[in-house]
Amino acid sequence: MTADEILKELERFGDPQTKKTLQRHGAKEPFFGVKVADLKTILKKTKKNHELSLALYDTGNSDAMYLAAMMADETKITAEQLDHWAEKAYWYYLSAHAVPGVAAETAYGFDLGLKWIQSDQENIATVGWATLASYAGVNKDEDLNIEAYRQLLDKVAEEIHHSKNRVRLTMNLFVISIGTYIKELTDKSIAIANQIGKVTADMNGTACKVPLATEYIGKAIDNGQLGKKRKTARC
Repeated sequence: MTADEILKELERFGDPQTKKTLQRHGAKEPFFGVKVADLKTILKKTKKNHELSLALYDTGNSDAMYLAAMMADETKITAEQLDHWAEKAYWYYLSAHAVPGVAAETAYGFDLGLKWIQSDQENIATVGWATLASYAGVNKDEDLNIEAYRQLLDKVAEEIHHSKNRVRLTMNLFVISIGTYIKELTDKSIAIANQIGKVTADMNGTACKVPLATEYIGKAIDNGQLGKKRKTARC
């Protein structure tokens, strides 16, 4: 399939109610409002396709951009291409989910995450924190730089309450993720979660709430989920 053919497919799957919901969360035209389940239907036809994923992302259509991340080949996409994707990830479906999911599955995801969190641009820093969290979720602890993650938790404690809106949200989720995925850092994560307390953020007038990190790590402990890794960072 070509990019133009996929855009026609996306238009066919577009749902007005989904579009309205996504707009409330930050999506902007052009896009059709395609449910993730329908994106997966299209993905079954294309499978992983490096060149097609790059073309789709560059359409600027949010549905196509999300599908591009699902379709991306983590063994072929370059750090430079991911830098471009992070730059263009203008709302949180892209900056906190789509692009980090791909980056975390690459060999250089951790290094990219460290670079991105230094950015003054809200969307890029958001991609960075989400990438670092997802990278911890799909790699064995023995393959992770545990000391670096320990220091990143301290960085969150120091910076979260004066960081930009979506960066605060993603930092908070980072603490939850590290507390859940890296057993060696669970106690440290709980301490940081207690230190930062409740995180406030503008949720674009939606009913979404900021999760309390202490509660979510506690649930992971109660459910026996500590240290359980994911097969893929993308969903």
